[in-house]
Amino acid sequence: MLKLVTAPPAAKAPARTGKRVPPTEPQDKVRIFQIYYRPEQRQYLDPAFEPYNNEGDNSPLLEFNVFRKLMNSELLSGAGLWGALSWKFKEKTGLSGAQLLQIIADHPGQDVYYCNPFPELEALYHNLWLQGEPSHPNFLILCRDFFQAAGLDESAFTQLVPSSHFAASNYFIATPAFWRGYAGFVSDVIERAERGMSATARAMIYSAAADRKAMHAGASYMPFIVERLFGVYLSQVSEQYKIHKFSCEQQEQKMNVHLRLLRQMKDVAISSKSLWLATCWVNYRNVYMQQLHGADWCKRYLRDITPVQVKF
Repeated sequence: MLKLVTAPPAAKAPARTGKRVPPTEPQDKVRIFQIYYRPEQRQYLDPAFEPYNNEGDNSPLLEFNVFRKLMNSELLSGAGLWGALSWKFKEKTGLSGAQLLQIIADHPGQDVYYCNPFPELEALYHNLWLQGEPSHPNFLILCRDFFQAAGLDESAFTQLVPSSHFAASNYFIATPAFWRGYAGFVSDVIERAERGMSATARAMIYSAAADRKAMHAGASYMPFIVERLFGVYLSQVSEQYKIHKFSCEQQEQKMNVHLRLLRQMKDVAISSKSLWLATCWVNYRNVYMQQLHGADWCKRYLRDITPVQVKF
């Protein structure tokens, strides 16, 4: 087993610079909804959020369909910032609603606030597209079909993404202007992909084969693709908006010394554009995966989640 005693602190997210789209809405009212699907889930809702009853909505887009419904409703009247979080928000992030509102209050004037409740992924994967392969059978094959049909840049699958850009959930609060841009981008991508994919690929993407472990109520591939499109959109508009990624301290505390070192190592490799250090990170990561998952898992997945070429 690998053993280390100390680790340097996690690398800080680099500050974002660039031109910002001037906000056209007041930012003094924050509306955060919490989605629930069954009556028994109401007990887990946070009193700082507004309950959103989504019972009976069978859209394969899951949360994204809630976003679109909210945008077309009167519920957002006067909101300068808004979001819609799952009923599992506290369980996954360790944050209460009051803590999230305080984070927003402590960092005023941002266009979007988001987090990654799974910081270990930042240490172990080049990007979230590759991370999806071990979780959802044939994920990368279908995502490549989706990207080709939608006209998206397939280099996203080989890009080495810094921890500051990882967003493995739909946990974000944003201005109406940001939401309009994001929702328009995703809707347009889905429309182009559905129009360009083969009937076989389209049927597969909307199948329940994505949820082989039955952890997501039989969800199709589509919501897992859509939630990763948030990062694609952020990379395209990072110079237009002020973006604040906040940490989930409870989840950060679960990170062992190796995960912290791996994350920092990858971030430094990216910031310095060092192919040598990126290669060292891959080798260290592979040893860690052997210890974590075993030889059979590594034989099955390591080749698929390790691009031959890396894009910084």
